[in-house]
Amino acid sequence: MTVASTPVLVTGGTGTLGRLVVPLLREAGRTVRVLSRRGGDPADGVEHVAADLRKGEGIDAALSGVDTVLHLAGGPKGDDEATRHLVRAAQAAGVNHLVYISVIGADKLPLGYFRAKLGAERAISDSGIPWTTLRAAQFHDLALTVVEKMAKLPVVPAPGGLRWQPVDARDVAVRLVELALGRPAGLVPDLTGPKVYGLDDLSRGYLEARGKHRMTLPVRMPGKVGRAYRAGENLTLEGASVGQRTWEDFLAERVAAA
Repeated sequence: MTVASTPVLVTGGTGTLGRLVVPLLREAGRTVRVLSRRGGDPADGVEHVAADLRKGEGIDAALSGVDTVLHLAGGPKGDDEATRHLVRAAQAAGVNHLVYISVIGADKLPLGYFRAKLGAERAISDSGIPWTTLRAAQFHDLALTVVEKMAKLPVVPAPGGLRWQPVDARDVAVRLVELALGRPAGLVPDLTGPKVYGLDDLSRGYLEARGKHRMTLPVRMPGKVGRAYRAGENLTLEGASVGQRTWEDFLAERVAAA
């Protein structure tokens, strides 16, 4: 059996990123096996398996006959533990390429989510399996969720020094498929959006797209987290790969058009 004829396993294949990655893999001629907690209905060239990465259940069967894994599954906590379960099963299955999506600042931001991402990165890099890890900026989808919630307040908070480089999930999906179909490359250049925004800029753009107005209130983020964000530890200003779609492009499609 050739590598091209083996299924690519996509963890989190039903999520925001996975739903974009799977059709791109099919367009490239690869069959796909989607791992999720609930499974799903098969489609042309796509099969679904139910497994629980956090509990380590059902993973061995999901990896049977798999050469390449795209590990996209993630959550607010526990990514390190889930990844260790996946790595142990991938070692036993003889996987030859493990591709992981991480986040910019995983090694710098003093927050549990980022520490878990770093733990997952290390589980993969120490596994002995050939690997590729891409750190990406926050997705436009996440930025939209944040500003939508803040826009419901009578006064919108504007945390001083908090800047993002939001990237479009479609740009991330294209890059991940390119990496998965290539040779293992280790830690590759970060992927960011084309512009840097203060969180107040993101909120302002959203409100304008909705035709709304809100007063803003400057606030200061305290402690180590505030210092890290003000220092730009969540940004990659040099040497990054850059996506094509801006926050304004995303808003025009998702908000203004609606």
